Amino acid sequence: MWIFSRKGPSGFSASSTAEEVTKGIDGTGLTAIVTGASSGLGAETTRVLTLRGVHVIMAVRNTDAGKNVKEQILKENPNAKIDVMELDLTSMGSVRKFASDYNASGLPLNLLINNAGVMATPFKLSQDNIELQFATNHLGHFLLTNHLLETMKKTARDSNKEGRIVNLSSMAHQYAYREGIRFDKINDESGYNSINAYGQSKLANILHANELAKRLKEEGVDITANSLHPGMIATNLLRYHSIMNVLTQALGKFMLKSVQQGAATQCYVALHPQVKRISGEYFADCNKAKASALSQDAELARKLWDFSFSMTNQN
Repeated sequence: MWIFSRKGPSGFSASSTAEEVTKGIDGTGLTAIVTGASSGLGAETTRVLTLRGVHVIMAVRNTDAGKNVKEQILKENPNAKIDVMELDLTSMGSVRKFASDYNASGLPLNLLINNAGVMATPFKLSQDNIELQFATNHLGHFLLTNHLLETMKKTARDSNKEGRIVNLSSMAHQYAYREGIRFDKINDESGYNSINAYGQSKLANILHANELAKRLKEEGVDITANSLHPGMIATNLLRYHSIMNVLTQALGKFMLKSVQQGAATQCYVALHPQVKRISGEYFADCNKAKASALSQDAELARKLWDFSFSMTNQN
């Protein structure tokens, strides 16, 4: 049993599950994209959203794994509406192709859940020669979001329903490099630290959501953008740290959230009426939470946006 169960203002806590926080919510008529939906939090988020009637497009690198998850969900819920599309966030070409295919499909888009990620990997470059964690966790989602925004705006106008963009961050954003984002050292292998680099990418997720929320508000668009910490969860993100992986497996049921609990906050932010019209906020345990001072730096957020826009247009 999850040991921290004190409820916050929302009425939910760290022990709440994704099913519990969406109970009674009818998502029929909504369409969502969930990145990294073939395992862990993405798979559980997909399962619960489809349980509430949402049509989910699973954006996954491994389509065979995605199809297996789809089949499992359909066994439990034969009425689930699910599609699987290939998306490799380490490749800007793949991101552009996915977005182009989706925009051409004519499907609406109400919810974009930027869930996929890698954690604390050894130094490696993406297909576009950018440090892997920054490329996957931030730049891939930044580019994807930008290329899907027009479809989201059209959907919001046509359906008269609020669109929501959800960035999966982490409390690890507090462990970014001292300067926050190493704009001039993104690919510096000599100064690379896997934990700091992960924190940098998770800080970028919050800054991205905050700047996007500001721009959408200025434009008068009925779309919100928020970020969140899902909690400490035993998933395959820890596969690069064998000792930590063993410890999480041993202590998991006492110290860590289950996947069902871990997916709760992103399902809450994506669907719950309590979050309507709320934008540019950071959530944890299905409640508003306080992020680091760096994550609230509006100038840093603007600088990251310009930097990210430049990088994604060079590749």
